Amino acid sequence: MGLTWMAWTWQTATFFAAIALLLCAMTIWELVSPGGAPRRGILGIDTTRGDRLFISLLGAAFINLAWLGLVGPDLWWALGLSLLYAVAVFRWV
Repeated sequence: MGLTWMAWTWQTATFFAAIALLLCAMTIWELVSPGGAPRRGILGIDTTRGDRLFISLLGAAFINLAWLGLVGPDLWWALGLSLLYAVAVFRWV
């Protein structure tokens, strides 16, 4: 049947490739520097590196969806906000 029903575009492929690269990078980071021990940040919960990656990806999804609904389809600024959000999550959460 193929994957034609999924309407793959270069943007969709780039998105999934970026997620795969993030997971590979996190795996390499853990192999090189083990001990992503939980730490307590501003949320008041213990989070590991993987937890912070998940929180940043989830937040990026909401930022992009809100941008689409409130501003429009030009998502470059939303991407920038998502990257800033991810840096903040890894720094303070």
